[in-house]
Amino acid sequence: MNKYKVLGIAVVTVVTAIVASSCKNKRSPGWEYAPNMYEKIAFDPDQANPNFKDGKTAQLPPAGTTPVGFTRFDYPKTMDGYNQASIEVKSILAPTAKNMEEGKALFMTFCSPCHGKTGEGDGIVTTHGFPPPPSYSKGQSSRGGAMKDLTDGKIYHTITYGLNAMGSYASQLNPEERWKVVLYVHHLQTL
Repeated sequence: MNKYKVLGIAVVTVVTAIVASSCKNKRSPGWEYAPNMYEKIAFDPDQANPNFKDGKTAQLPPAGTTPVGFTRFDYPKTMDGYNQASIEVKSILAPTAKNMEEGKALFMTFCSPCHGKTGEGDGIVTTHGFPPPPSYSKGQSSRGGAMKDLTDGKIYHTITYGLNAMGSYASQLNPEERWKVVLYVHHLQTL
């Protein structure tokens, strides 16, 4: 067979296929290769869902469950919770050089603007009219006792919930980072 004849037949076949496929209904989107990319099967969170008794898609987690990666701190934001944490809560981290260095870096970032670089309560915010927090090594806690005697639980509770003018740092520091700050604060208590 002549190569021009083969080429001619191929061109005619391709043109015929194009013309035949273009004569279909213009409103048809054509074949869908992966329809699940266009028509999802899952329910939206705000959508009604017949699979649950209450008809809601967004369900509350069962009572008493803990989300993955979340660490519970079951001490209330009260004076009783503060005192109970003082007795029961102990640091989960060893006072290694690495933990101490990371605690110092976190303290310098989050705590030193108020508490000062050495924990004396002479941070930069005190120059703007805010009352100075007590010194870790000399001051008295507003909840009684010397600041140098604060326990792991009291410091962790205060970082988690805040105290007086200090707000909570639970959203800025995860539990492990809070423990590193506790380690560094204990170091400042001895200065």
